[in-house]
Amino acid sequence: MSFSSTSPWASGKSFTGKSYRNGPFPRRSFEIGAIVVAFIYWWPLALGYVVWKLSGYPAFSELRDLVGRTTAAGASGRSRFAAAFEATNVGGTGNLAFDAYRKAEIERLVAQRRALDEEGRAFAAFVEELKRAKDREQFDAFMAQRRAAAGSKGTPEA
Repeated sequence: MSFSSTSPWASGKSFTGKSYRNGPFPRRSFEIGAIVVAFIYWWPLALGYVVWKLSGYPAFSELRDLVGRTTAAGASGRSRFAAAFEATNVGGTGNLAFDAYRKAEIERLVAQRRALDEEGRAFAAFVEELKRAKDREQFDAFMAQRRAAAGSKGTPEA
């Protein structure tokens, strides 16, 4: 009499017949336990493994791309994203008419921004002056009231 398991866990296959990406359930339990033990004894290694696992088990060449060591520009030390970003923002589009229009619009916006900043500073100074005038008026009213109260007593204060 032979006992064979028909459990998908024992065969490494799911109920649909497909293989599990990370293996059967016992392997997953062992992996989680090993991560917990690794965090207890040497957490940098465990953290590195978790990051590697969450990034989809990339090959070492793919990891270099993620870090930015391997570039499309060769040995310039820039990532592909940095090279693409610089190409679109620094060099322009190649169309001289559009580049001139873009430069003129940027200069116009910068000048408008400076004018708005100056108006904001002038308004802040105006509001500050209004606050000082209001404070002076309230202080003068207080002093007048105090003098009137002291004058009605009939005794000069020394």
